[in-house]
Amino acid sequence: MALKLGLVGIGKIARDQHIPALTADPRFELVACASRNARVDGVANFADVETMLAEVKDLDAISICTPPQAHFEAALAALRAGKHVMLEKPPAATTRHIALLQAEAQRQGRTLFQTWHSRLAAGVDAAREWLSSRTLTGGTITWKEDVHHWHPGQQWIFEPGGLGVFDPGINALSVLTEVLPGEAVVHEATLDFPENQQAPIAAQLALRTEAGVMVNAEFDFRQKGEQTWDIELVTTTGRLKLTHGGGALQIDGQPLAADAALAGEYPRLYARFAELCMAGESEVDWRPFQLVADAFLVGRRRIVAAHQV
Repeated sequence: MALKLGLVGIGKIARDQHIPALTADPRFELVACASRNARVDGVANFADVETMLAEVKDLDAISICTPPQAHFEAALAALRAGKHVMLEKPPAATTRHIALLQAEAQRQGRTLFQTWHSRLAAGVDAAREWLSSRTLTGGTITWKEDVHHWHPGQQWIFEPGGLGVFDPGINALSVLTEVLPGEAVVHEATLDFPENQQAPIAAQLALRTEAGVMVNAEFDFRQKGEQTWDIELVTTTGRLKLTHGGGALQIDGQPLAADAALAGEYPRLYARFAELCMAGESEVDWRPFQLVADAFLVGRRRIVAAHQV
């Protein structure tokens, strides 16, 4: 039988990605939504997750698409109500929140799927396989997009816990931690804070692998025109480049055909969520979030011009 699912937070990402993926997957039945300001036709709608959990008795799982500042309370309530939980990225407002949710899921015997959608882009699996037998010598990440296009009028992203430019930048770090054969740490960072905001609008990171190889990252929320989501990694025997957020892969400048069987990032996320729920397992990897937290800890703060959402 299909898992009866409630969707929490009905914004752009929910309408653009989650609802179409759920509608197309017979393993799920979207039966309820919780949102302060939006409704979805054809399902039960509630103002908050607590009311949804109390009134929809046969709910199996919830998927949380709110801003990260609200993730912890919603996920904790759902786990304690005996529901499986899928979390949109970034996973929460603090790293401690994820550790507590992971422990709660284990206590309750429920699935916690803490997702990284960019890891399921079409070129990522092949990139990981190609790198697994090679020696890295360097790399660059360029992740630049227009905050006004992707988050129009959304002040939360520049509030404490909203992460600013790391909201998209964490996608790059999720791909990097997935494809690198070893681990990386934040060696140094510079974070650009608008003088009127509480989260950075741009950042430059120097990441160092266990072998001492440097990977430099540049994130910027002020990009106009074409958006840039590229990762280039150089090895002793060739060069790899992921573009379009991991959706396209080049080896030594030659495009590598994407797997035509891949259904897209969000359909693959929900397929994985169904598998985890059926198996009674969780999947939590908060290394990308730790890298962001470490960038805040060791990074130099630089004040730049004011920014209006």
